[in-house]
Amino acid sequence: MLAMIGRRLLAALPSIAGVIVVTFLLTRLLPGDPAAYFAGPAATPQAIEEVRARLGLDRSVPAQFLSYLGDLSRGDFGLSLTTGLPVIRELVTRLPASLELTLAGLLFAVAVAVPMGILAAVRSGSWIDHATRIVATAGVSLPTFFTGLLLVHLFYSVLQIAPAPMGRLDIFSSPPAHWTGLYVLDALLAGDVQTALAALAQLALPALTLGIFALAPLARMTRAAMLAALGSDFVRAARASGLSRGRVVWVYAFRNAMLPVLTTLGMVFSFLLGANVLVEKVFAWPGIGSYAIEALIVSDYAPVQGFVLTMALLYVLLNLLIDILYGIVDPRVKLES
Repeated sequence: MLAMIGRRLLAALPSIAGVIVVTFLLTRLLPGDPAAYFAGPAATPQAIEEVRARLGLDRSVPAQFLSYLGDLSRGDFGLSLTTGLPVIRELVTRLPASLELTLAGLLFAVAVAVPMGILAAVRSGSWIDHATRIVATAGVSLPTFFTGLLLVHLFYSVLQIAPAPMGRLDIFSSPPAHWTGLYVLDALLAGDVQTALAALAQLALPALTLGIFALAPLARMTRAAMLAALGSDFVRAARASGLSRGRVVWVYAFRNAMLPVLTTLGMVFSFLLGANVLVEKVFAWPGIGSYAIEALIVSDYAPVQGFVLTMALLYVLLNLLIDILYGIVDPRVKLES
């Protein structure tokens, strides 16, 4: 198993190298002059050139790239010009917030979409099937920022049952002791139920926003995979053997339909990590998405490069995890393949 993991990580190195090169070149194509921005609107041309030289932007692009690679080899993602702090520290501090939001949204989507897809397949053509199609179409059609603003208006402004969309905790609560960086989990580990409930209340609406967006692909893939499994010969044989309907659906059909659902789950998770950028802005969520978008606006190269590289590494690890889960769900799938 360890040898397989090592081989898969080595196989991912060319992809990560490609991400580093493309990200570096794309950030250099961003509109605007970082030296002019950070020198200030009243800066003279000489002052702007001094700032450019201090940032190393007066060197050729290949020289800048070699310097960037040297920094990466030492685990240095550079310095954010906006905050003045090392990018790696900002990413490590903010990543748990993005992961907590993404995991909560994905958990909600799985809890709703998988049973919905199974019911739609078992009762194909019924009102449940049609309702699933409507929910899936609506979920994928609504942009995440629109859904977020709609939920804030409904639950915070009109019904007043949700807290203000102002980050991970309200002003009356203090962050729990740091274990994982996930506030709800850390508060529960510390036995602080009140803080856990406060963090959960802040998390509910942004997670619901992401979850609604992720419902569509999961529900549709579950329905399609279940329809294929229910029409298979081994399911007809199980029915002819007199097995109960629940056993046929959950043990025979659903287990064989899980592989495509797992594949979609991995794709949706990696997609949500990028899609939560707008959700974090709407709910003032202090994750790496909002950090990257703020850096992108002012052409602050280092945070943008660090964000994209972090996303690439997470994507590689996620695909590796999905491959391992394949073997657990269906032992016929050989990890070596």
